[in-house]
Amino acid sequence: MSAAVLHRSSISSLPLLARGKVRDNYAVGDDRILMVASDRLSAFDVILDQPIPGKGELLTQMALWWFEQLRDVVPNHLTGDDPESVVLPAEREQVRGRSMLVKRLRPLPVEAVVRGYLAGSGWVEYQRSQSVCGVALPAGLGNASRLPAPIFTPATKAEEGDHDENISFERMCEIVGPALAERVRSVAIELYRRAAEIALARGIIIADTKFEFGLDDAGELTLMDEILTPDSSRFWPVDGYQQAVAAGRNPPSFDKQSVRDWLEQVRIDGQPWNKQPPAPQLPAEVAEATAASYREALQRLTA
Repeated sequence: MSAAVLHRSSISSLPLLARGKVRDNYAVGDDRILMVASDRLSAFDVILDQPIPGKGELLTQMALWWFEQLRDVVPNHLTGDDPESVVLPAEREQVRGRSMLVKRLRPLPVEAVVRGYLAGSGWVEYQRSQSVCGVALPAGLGNASRLPAPIFTPATKAEEGDHDENISFERMCEIVGPALAERVRSVAIELYRRAAEIALARGIIIADTKFEFGLDDAGELTLMDEILTPDSSRFWPVDGYQQAVAAGRNPPSFDKQSVRDWLEQVRIDGQPWNKQPPAPQLPAEVAEATAASYREALQRLTA
């Protein structure tokens, strides 16, 4: 793995399309996109100033591994072309190991969130309404409880600096149409079921995750962006899960939950952080703990 830390890429040989929370996207002709995964970290939809060394490479390797495991469920956006082949020699170091060369699609304006366990915003909503995004759930569930069956809880994509918004399936039908919404829900739940089974055999619980989809020129639904990484999922180790649930605590995680937990506890002038930019300065030990958890997740999955 490269020792270089990349907070912001600079590929002058290609037109920049957008800088996301983590990825920098460049146009390659009219039909492809070079996605460069930086070492940036976002939490509560705010980009932190401190990068996580090696994070972009870890995310890319994990996403590529999952695309291979799940390629028979739905087509994905990978072209199979070498990302280094489309940039200048001097720019290859920025691309190496942390990039994907993908098809240009028409992205759907919703995120396909699937939850197998009650956690995060889902747990907060459940305590108020005994439901999550309009999906009614049984009484008596606790924080981090396994759900009777995975549920689909879509969200609208936020503009940079805003927060994603959970929506009902009915609202998703209004946005993309009932037939496409049904197709996305079915595929997303199947992707989650398959991935959860694979991960569980390797000692990892996937509590929840989000997928993004687009349509190709023929209108075929295609899986895009990253999938099943610590940035888009909540990963818990099997060992320690039961003890944490019994004690009413969040299970230990292989994702950026340690960063979220630290940000929830930090105080600025005696007040909790308002989850608006700029984010508090992340302590070095929290950043390293996050990098270590990403590495361990990749090692467990791909060993």
